Amino acid sequence: MTRTVPLHEARNLPLWRRPVTLLFMMAIAMPLSFATWSALLNNFVIEVADFDGADIGLLHTIREIPGFFAVGVIALIIFVREQVLGLVSLALLGVATAVTAWFPSLGGILTITMLSSIGFHYYETVNQSLQLQWLPKDRAPQVLGLLMAAGSAATLVAYVVIMATWQSFGLDYNLVYLASGGTTLLIVLYCVLAFPQFEAPNPQIKKMILRRRYWLYYLLQFMSGARRQIFVVFAGFMMVERFGFEVHEVTGLFMINLVINMAVAPIFGHVVARFGERRTLMFEYVGLIIVFLAYGGIYWFGWGVLLASILYVIDHMFFALALALKTYFQKIAAPGDIAPTAAVAFTINHIAAVFLPVLLGYLWLISPGAVFVLAAAMAGGSLLLALMIPRHPEPGNETVFARLMPAEPAE
Repeated sequence: MTRTVPLHEARNLPLWRRPVTLLFMMAIAMPLSFATWSALLNNFVIEVADFDGADIGLLHTIREIPGFFAVGVIALIIFVREQVLGLVSLALLGVATAVTAWFPSLGGILTITMLSSIGFHYYETVNQSLQLQWLPKDRAPQVLGLLMAAGSAATLVAYVVIMATWQSFGLDYNLVYLASGGTTLLIVLYCVLAFPQFEAPNPQIKKMILRRRYWLYYLLQFMSGARRQIFVVFAGFMMVERFGFEVHEVTGLFMINLVINMAVAPIFGHVVARFGERRTLMFEYVGLIIVFLAYGGIYWFGWGVLLASILYVIDHMFFALALALKTYFQKIAAPGDIAPTAAVAFTINHIAAVFLPVLLGYLWLISPGAVFVLAAAMAGGSLLLALMIPRHPEPGNETVFARLMPAEPAE
Protein backbone atom coordinates (compact mmCIF):
# COMPACT_ATOMS: atom_id res chain seq x y z
CA MET A 1 0.00 0.00 0.00
CA THR A 2 2.06 2.93 -1.27
CA ARG A 3 -0.41 5.02 -3.24
CA THR A 4 -2.78 7.38 -1.41
CA VAL A 5 -6.23 7.92 -2.94
CA PRO A 6 -8.69 10.56 -1.69
CA LEU A 7 -11.98 8.97 -0.75
CA HIS A 8 -13.98 10.94 -3.34
CA GLU A 9 -11.71 9.62 -6.10
CA ALA A 10 -12.00 5.99 -5.00
CA ARG A 11 -15.23 5.58 -6.96
CA ASN A 12 -13.10 5.66 -10.12
CA LEU A 13 -11.16 2.57 -9.04
CA PRO A 14 -12.20 -0.95 -10.07
CA LEU A 15 -14.74 -2.45 -7.67
CA TRP A 16 -12.18 -4.88 -6.25
CA ARG A 17 -9.95 -1.96 -5.13
CA ARG A 18 -12.56 0.34 -3.57
CA PRO A 19 -12.86 1.17 0.16
CA VAL A 20 -16.12 -0.73 0.65
CA THR A 21 -14.47 -3.84 -0.82
CA LEU A 22 -11.64 -3.52 1.68
CA LEU A 23 -14.21 -3.30 4.47
CA PHE A 24 -15.81 -6.51 3.21
CA MET A 25 -12.45 -8.30 2.99
CA MET A 26 -11.62 -7.37 6.58
CA ALA A 27 -15.14 -8.31 7.68
CA ILE A 28 -14.50 -11.78 6.26
CA ALA A 29 -10.96 -12.16 7.63
CA MET A 30 -11.62 -11.26 11.27
CA PRO A 31 -14.29 -13.86 12.18
CA LEU A 32 -12.37 -16.67 10.48
CA SER A 33 -9.92 -16.40 13.38
CA PHE A 34 -12.01 -14.99 16.20
CA ALA A 35 -15.19 -17.01 15.66
CA THR A 36 -13.26 -20.27 15.23
CA TRP A 37 -11.34 -19.52 18.41
CA SER A 38 -14.63 -18.84 20.20
CA ALA A 39 -16.33 -21.98 18.89
CA LEU A 40 -13.56 -24.26 20.14
CA LEU A 41 -12.66 -22.33 23.27
CA ASN A 42 -14.95 -23.87 25.88
CA ASN A 43 -14.20 -27.43 24.84
CA PHE A 44 -10.48 -26.66 24.47
CA VAL A 45 -10.04 -25.17 27.94
CA ILE A 46 -12.19 -27.80 29.68
CA GLU A 47 -10.58 -30.80 27.95
CA VAL A 48 -6.99 -29.56 27.83
CA ALA A 49 -6.61 -27.31 30.88
CA ASP A 50 -9.52 -28.50 33.10
CA PHE A 51 -11.03 -25.01 33.46
CA ASP A 52 -13.90 -24.33 35.85
CA GLY A 53 -16.22 -21.29 36.04
CA ALA A 54 -13.63 -19.20 37.90
CA ASP A 55 -10.92 -20.01 35.35
CA ILE A 56 -13.10 -19.11 32.37
CA GLY A 57 -14.03 -15.85 34.08
CA LEU A 58 -10.35 -15.05 34.60
CA LEU A 59 -9.55 -15.84 30.96
CA HIS A 60 -12.23 -13.50 29.67
CA THR A 61 -11.12 -10.76 32.05
CA ILE A 62 -7.59 -11.09 30.62
CA ARG A 63 -9.07 -11.12 27.11
CA GLU A 64 -10.88 -7.83 27.69
CA ILE A 65 -7.96 -5.85 29.13
CA PRO A 66 -6.75 -4.73 25.65
CA GLY A 67 -10.28 -3.54 24.94
CA PHE A 68 -10.09 -1.35 28.01
CA PHE A 69 -6.88 0.16 26.63
CA ALA A 70 -8.25 0.60 23.10
CA VAL A 71 -7.86 4.32 23.70
CA GLY A 72 -4.19 3.68 22.87
CA VAL A 73 -5.24 3.64 19.22
CA ILE A 74 -5.37 7.43 19.40
CA ALA A 75 -1.64 7.56 20.13
CA LEU A 76 -0.81 5.04 17.42
CA ILE A 77 -2.66 6.84 14.62
CA ILE A 78 -0.39 9.84 15.16
CA PHE A 79 2.34 7.74 13.53
CA VAL A 80 0.41 5.09 11.56
CA ARG A 81 -2.56 5.42 9.25
CA GLU A 82 -5.75 3.82 10.56
CA GLN A 83 -5.95 1.54 7.55
CA VAL A 84 -2.42 0.22 8.17
CA LEU A 85 -3.03 -0.19 11.90
CA GLY A 86 -6.20 -2.14 11.20
CA LEU A 87 -4.41 -4.63 8.94
CA VAL A 88 -1.46 -5.04 11.32
CA SER A 89 -3.88 -5.71 14.18
CA LEU A 90 -5.77 -8.21 12.05
CA ALA A 91 -2.49 -10.00 11.28
CA LEU A 92 -1.67 -10.23 15.00
CA LEU A 93 -5.06 -11.82 15.62
CA GLY A 94 -4.38 -14.37 12.88
CA VAL A 95 -0.94 -15.30 14.21
CA ALA A 96 -2.13 -15.66 17.81
CA THR A 97 -5.09 -17.80 16.75
CA ALA A 98 -2.87 -20.04 14.63
CA VAL A 99 -0.62 -20.96 17.58
CA THR A 100 -3.27 -21.18 20.30
CA ALA A 101 -3.05 -24.96 20.69
CA TRP A 102 0.71 -24.76 21.21
CA PHE A 103 0.15 -23.46 24.75
CA PRO A 104 -2.13 -25.99 26.52
CA SER A 105 -1.79 -24.67 30.08
CA LEU A 106 -3.50 -21.97 32.11
CA GLY A 107 -0.54 -19.60 31.82
CA GLY A 108 -0.02 -20.32 28.13
CA ILE A 109 -3.69 -19.91 27.26
CA LEU A 110 -3.87 -16.62 29.15
CA THR A 111 -0.74 -15.30 27.39
CA ILE A 112 -1.80 -16.19 23.86
CA THR A 113 -5.31 -14.91 24.61
CA MET A 114 -3.84 -11.55 25.58
CA LEU A 115 -1.96 -11.31 22.27
CA SER A 116 -4.94 -12.29 20.14
CA SER A 117 -7.08 -9.86 22.11
CA ILE A 118 -4.73 -6.96 21.36
CA GLY A 119 -5.11 -7.74 17.67
CA PHE A 120 -8.88 -8.16 17.87
CA HIS A 121 -9.67 -5.06 19.92
CA TYR A 122 -7.35 -2.71 18.09
CA TYR A 123 -8.67 -3.99 14.78
CA GLU A 124 -12.28 -3.54 15.90
CA THR A 125 -11.62 0.00 17.12
CA VAL A 126 -10.05 1.03 13.82
CA ASN A 127 -12.60 -0.87 11.76
CA GLN A 128 -15.53 0.90 13.39
CA SER A 129 -13.85 4.24 12.78
CA LEU A 130 -13.18 3.46 9.11
CA GLN A 131 -16.75 2.24 8.56
CA LEU A 132 -18.23 5.46 9.89
CA GLN A 133 -15.76 7.62 7.93
CA TRP A 134 -16.03 5.76 4.63
CA LEU A 135 -19.77 4.96 4.48
CA PRO A 136 -22.31 7.69 3.61
CA LYS A 137 -24.87 8.31 6.35
CA ASP A 138 -27.86 7.53 4.14
CA ARG A 139 -26.45 4.10 3.24
CA ALA A 140 -24.55 3.19 6.42
CA PRO A 141 -27.24 0.99 8.09
CA GLN A 142 -27.79 -1.10 4.96
CA VAL A 143 -24.06 -1.54 4.23
CA LEU A 144 -23.28 -2.34 7.88
CA GLY A 145 -25.93 -5.05 7.71
CA LEU A 146 -24.32 -6.47 4.58
CA LEU A 147 -20.89 -6.40 6.24
CA MET A 148 -22.27 -8.42 9.14
CA ALA A 149 -23.82 -10.90 6.71
CA ALA A 150 -20.51 -11.25 4.84
CA GLY A 151 -18.65 -12.05 8.05
CA SER A 152 -21.31 -14.59 8.98
CA ALA A 153 -21.11 -16.23 5.56
CA ALA A 154 -17.32 -16.60 5.72
CA THR A 155 -17.48 -18.04 9.20
CA LEU A 156 -20.23 -20.42 8.14
CA VAL A 157 -17.87 -21.98 5.60
CA ALA A 158 -15.30 -22.60 8.34
CA TYR A 159 -17.92 -24.10 10.66
CA VAL A 160 -19.30 -26.37 7.95
CA VAL A 161 -15.79 -27.73 7.49
CA ILE A 162 -15.41 -28.29 11.25
CA MET A 163 -18.81 -29.96 11.54
CA ALA A 164 -18.19 -32.23 8.54
CA THR A 165 -14.64 -33.25 9.37
CA TRP A 166 -14.05 -32.97 13.15
CA GLN A 167 -15.16 -36.53 13.98
CA SER A 168 -14.87 -38.28 10.63
CA PHE A 169 -11.30 -37.09 9.97
CA GLY A 170 -10.18 -36.93 13.59
CA LEU A 171 -9.25 -33.25 13.52
CA ASP A 172 -7.48 -31.76 16.50
CA TYR A 173 -7.40 -28.26 17.95
CA ASN A 174 -3.95 -27.50 16.55
CA LEU A 175 -4.91 -28.14 12.93
CA VAL A 176 -8.12 -26.11 13.10
CA TYR A 177 -6.48 -23.15 14.83
CA LEU A 178 -3.60 -23.17 12.33
CA ALA A 179 -5.98 -23.26 9.37
CA SER A 180 -8.24 -20.46 10.60
CA GLY A 181 -5.43 -18.13 11.68
CA GLY A 182 -3.47 -18.85 8.51
CA THR A 183 -6.43 -18.00 6.29
CA THR A 184 -6.81 -14.66 8.06
CA LEU A 185 -3.14 -13.92 7.38
CA LEU A 186 -3.54 -14.72 3.68
CA ILE A 187 -6.46 -12.28 3.39
CA VAL A 188 -4.45 -9.58 5.18
CA LEU A 189 -1.61 -10.10 2.71
CA TYR A 190 -4.04 -9.70 -0.20
CA CYS A 191 -5.40 -6.47 1.32
CA VAL A 192 -1.89 -5.07 1.70
CA LEU A 193 -1.04 -5.77 -1.94
CA ALA A 194 -4.37 -4.99 -3.62
CA PHE A 195 -5.60 -1.77 -2.03
CA PRO A 196 -4.16 1.76 -1.95
CA GLN A 197 -4.33 3.87 1.18
CA PHE A 198 -7.58 5.81 1.30
CA GLU A 199 -7.65 9.39 2.53
CA ALA A 200 -10.92 10.47 4.20
CA PRO A 201 -11.95 14.11 3.63
CA ASN A 202 -12.11 15.01 7.33
CA PRO A 203 -8.82 14.80 9.30
CA GLN A 204 -9.31 13.01 12.60
CA ILE A 205 -8.44 14.56 15.94
CA LYS A 206 -5.42 12.67 17.28
CA LYS A 207 -5.98 13.11 20.99
CA MET A 208 -8.41 11.72 23.54
CA ILE A 209 -11.65 13.65 23.67
CA LEU A 210 -14.74 13.40 25.87
CA ARG A 211 -17.65 15.46 24.60
CA ARG A 212 -20.45 16.30 27.01
CA ARG A 213 -22.96 16.00 24.19
CA TYR A 214 -21.99 12.34 23.59
CA TRP A 215 -22.87 11.31 27.17
CA LEU A 216 -25.78 9.07 26.18
CA TYR A 217 -23.66 7.26 23.61
CA TYR A 218 -20.99 6.64 26.25
CA LEU A 219 -23.54 5.21 28.71
CA LEU A 220 -25.10 2.96 26.08
CA GLN A 221 -21.63 1.66 25.21
CA PHE A 222 -20.87 0.93 28.85
CA MET A 223 -24.10 -1.01 29.36
CA SER A 224 -23.65 -2.83 26.07
CA GLY A 225 -20.18 -4.01 27.08
CA ALA A 226 -21.29 -5.20 30.51
CA ARG A 227 -24.30 -7.06 29.16
CA ARG A 228 -22.43 -8.60 26.24
CA GLN A 229 -19.76 -10.04 28.52
CA ILE A 230 -22.29 -12.18 30.33
CA PHE A 231 -23.45 -13.74 27.08
CA VAL A 232 -19.98 -14.20 25.60
CA VAL A 233 -18.50 -15.70 28.76
CA PHE A 234 -21.30 -17.73 30.28
CA ALA A 235 -23.94 -18.62 27.67
CA GLY A 236 -21.59 -20.85 25.68
CA PHE A 237 -19.94 -22.16 28.84
CA MET A 238 -23.39 -23.22 30.06
CA MET A 239 -23.99 -25.28 26.92
CA VAL A 240 -20.79 -27.28 27.56
CA GLU A 241 -20.83 -27.48 31.36
CA ARG A 242 -24.54 -28.12 31.96
CA PHE A 243 -25.59 -29.95 28.79
CA GLY A 244 -22.30 -31.59 27.79
CA PHE A 245 -22.09 -30.17 24.27
CA GLU A 246 -19.14 -31.49 22.26
CA VAL A 247 -17.10 -29.48 19.71
CA HIS A 248 -19.22 -30.43 16.71
CA GLU A 249 -22.43 -29.66 18.64
CA VAL A 250 -21.20 -26.22 19.75
CA THR A 251 -20.08 -25.55 16.19
CA GLY A 252 -23.51 -26.64 14.92
CA LEU A 253 -25.13 -24.09 17.22
CA PHE A 254 -22.79 -21.42 15.89
CA MET A 255 -23.71 -22.45 12.35
CA ILE A 256 -27.39 -21.89 13.04
CA ASN A 257 -26.52 -18.44 14.37
CA LEU A 258 -24.55 -17.65 11.25
CA VAL A 259 -27.26 -18.73 8.82
CA ILE A 260 -29.83 -16.64 10.66
CA ASN A 261 -27.50 -13.62 10.85
CA MET A 262 -26.78 -13.87 7.13
CA ALA A 263 -30.50 -13.49 6.56
CA VAL A 264 -31.46 -10.97 9.24
CA ALA A 265 -28.42 -8.63 9.34
CA PRO A 266 -29.24 -6.94 6.00
CA ILE A 267 -32.90 -6.82 7.05
CA PHE A 268 -31.92 -5.21 10.35
CA GLY A 269 -29.96 -2.62 8.39
CA HIS A 270 -33.14 -1.66 6.55
CA VAL A 271 -35.08 -1.74 9.84
CA VAL A 272 -32.71 0.82 11.37
CA ALA A 273 -33.00 3.01 8.27
CA ARG A 274 -36.81 2.73 8.34
CA PHE A 275 -37.65 2.93 12.06
CA GLY A 276 -34.62 4.74 13.47
CA GLU A 277 -32.11 3.94 16.19
CA ARG A 278 -34.43 4.64 19.13
CA ARG A 279 -37.10 2.09 18.24
CA THR A 280 -34.58 -0.49 17.07
CA LEU A 281 -32.56 -0.39 20.28
CA MET A 282 -35.72 -0.48 22.42
CA PHE A 283 -36.80 -3.64 20.60
CA GLU A 284 -33.37 -5.19 21.17
CA TYR A 285 -33.31 -4.46 24.89
CA VAL A 286 -36.84 -5.74 25.55
CA GLY A 287 -35.92 -8.95 23.75
CA LEU A 288 -32.72 -9.33 25.78
CA ILE A 289 -34.58 -8.91 29.08
CA ILE A 290 -36.84 -11.82 28.14
CA VAL A 291 -33.95 -14.00 26.93
CA PHE A 292 -31.78 -13.50 30.03
CA LEU A 293 -34.67 -14.16 32.42
CA ALA A 294 -35.35 -17.37 30.53
CA TYR A 295 -31.68 -18.34 30.89
CA GLY A 296 -32.10 -18.02 34.64
CA GLY A 297 -35.18 -20.24 34.45
CA ILE A 298 -33.08 -23.00 32.89
CA TYR A 299 -31.19 -23.34 36.17
CA TRP A 300 -34.01 -22.64 38.59
CA PHE A 301 -36.79 -24.64 36.92
CA GLY A 302 -34.78 -27.29 35.09
CA TRP A 303 -35.80 -26.26 31.57
CA GLY A 304 -34.09 -28.37 28.95
CA VAL A 305 -31.43 -28.20 26.28
CA LEU A 306 -33.84 -27.38 23.43
CA LEU A 307 -34.96 -24.14 25.07
CA ALA A 308 -31.37 -23.28 25.97
CA SER A 309 -30.33 -23.72 22.34
CA ILE A 310 -33.22 -21.60 21.05
CA LEU A 311 -32.42 -18.84 23.54
CA TYR A 312 -28.76 -18.94 22.53
CA VAL A 313 -29.66 -18.41 18.89
CA ILE A 314 -32.12 -15.60 19.65
CA ASP A 315 -29.61 -13.90 21.96
CA HIS A 316 -26.92 -14.02 19.28
CA MET A 317 -29.35 -12.69 16.67
CA PHE A 318 -29.92 -9.54 18.72
CA PHE A 319 -26.24 -8.67 18.36
CA ALA A 320 -26.91 -7.68 14.75
CA LEU A 321 -29.05 -4.81 16.03
CA ALA A 322 -25.94 -3.25 17.58
CA LEU A 323 -25.39 -1.51 14.24
CA ALA A 324 -28.05 0.95 15.40
CA LEU A 325 -25.67 2.20 18.09
CA LYS A 326 -23.00 2.82 15.44
CA THR A 327 -25.32 4.79 13.18
CA TYR A 328 -26.66 6.77 16.16
CA PHE A 329 -23.14 8.00 16.82
CA GLN A 330 -22.47 8.62 13.13
CA LYS A 331 -25.49 10.94 13.02
CA ILE A 332 -24.54 13.00 16.09
CA ALA A 333 -20.74 13.11 15.64
CA ALA A 334 -18.60 15.91 14.31
CA PRO A 335 -16.67 14.44 11.33
CA GLY A 336 -13.27 14.80 13.00
CA ASP A 337 -14.43 13.13 16.21
CA ILE A 338 -15.05 9.68 14.76
CA ALA A 339 -11.61 8.05 15.25
CA PRO A 340 -10.86 9.35 18.78
CA THR A 341 -14.42 8.75 19.96
CA ALA A 342 -14.40 5.21 18.54
CA ALA A 343 -11.32 4.50 20.66
CA VAL A 344 -12.75 6.15 23.77
CA ALA A 345 -16.10 4.37 23.30
CA PHE A 346 -14.36 1.01 22.89
CA THR A 347 -12.54 1.62 26.17
CA ILE A 348 -15.80 2.59 27.88
CA ASN A 349 -17.44 -0.53 26.41
CA HIS A 350 -14.76 -2.61 28.14
CA ILE A 351 -14.70 -1.00 31.59
CA ALA A 352 -17.03 -3.64 33.03
CA ALA A 353 -15.34 -6.35 30.96
CA VAL A 354 -12.14 -6.01 32.97
CA PHE A 355 -13.70 -6.97 36.30
CA LEU A 356 -17.14 -8.42 35.53
CA PRO A 357 -16.19 -11.87 34.12
CA VAL A 358 -13.90 -12.82 36.99
CA LEU A 359 -16.36 -11.60 39.64
CA LEU A 360 -19.31 -13.30 37.99
CA GLY A 361 -17.18 -16.42 37.61
CA TYR A 362 -17.30 -16.77 41.39
CA LEU A 363 -21.02 -15.95 41.45
CA TRP A 364 -21.47 -18.68 38.82
CA LEU A 365 -20.08 -21.22 41.28
CA ILE A 366 -22.82 -20.23 43.74
CA SER A 367 -25.82 -19.49 41.47
CA PRO A 368 -25.54 -19.55 37.66
CA GLY A 369 -29.13 -18.33 37.34
CA ALA A 370 -28.31 -15.16 39.28
CA VAL A 371 -25.69 -14.26 36.66
CA PHE A 372 -28.36 -14.15 33.96
CA VAL A 373 -30.83 -12.22 36.11
CA LEU A 374 -28.14 -9.57 36.55
CA ALA A 375 -27.80 -9.45 32.76
CA ALA A 376 -31.56 -8.91 32.45
CA ALA A 377 -31.30 -5.98 34.87
CA MET A 378 -28.54 -4.49 32.72
CA ALA A 379 -30.71 -4.84 29.62
CA GLY A 380 -33.46 -3.02 31.52
CA GLY A 381 -31.08 -0.16 32.25
CA SER A 382 -30.17 0.01 28.57
CA LEU A 383 -33.87 0.18 27.68
CA LEU A 384 -34.30 3.24 29.89
CA LEU A 385 -31.31 4.89 28.23
CA ALA A 386 -32.65 4.11 24.74
CA LEU A 387 -35.80 6.08 25.56
CA MET A 388 -33.59 9.18 25.66
CA ILE A 389 -32.55 8.88 21.99
CA PRO A 390 -34.46 11.39 19.83
CA ARG A 391 -36.38 10.24 16.77
CA HIS A 392 -34.01 12.15 14.46
CA PRO A 393 -30.58 12.39 16.14
CA GLU A 394 -28.12 14.94 14.75
CA PRO A 395 -25.51 17.38 16.06
CA GLY A 396 -27.34 19.60 18.54
CA ASN A 397 -30.09 17.00 18.98
CA GLU A 398 -28.15 14.14 20.55
CA THR A 399 -30.75 13.31 23.25
CA VAL A 400 -34.35 14.20 24.02
CA PHE A 401 -32.94 16.66 26.58
CA ALA A 402 -30.50 18.36 24.18
CA ARG A 403 -32.73 21.35 23.49
CA LEU A 404 -32.96 22.04 27.25
CA MET A 405 -29.19 22.01 27.81
CA PRO A 406 -26.68 24.77 26.95
CA ALA A 407 -24.65 24.10 23.82
CA GLU A 408 -21.15 22.72 24.22
CA PRO A 409 -18.48 25.29 23.35
CA ALA A 410 -16.97 24.77 19.90
CA GLU A 411 -13.44 23.42 19.71
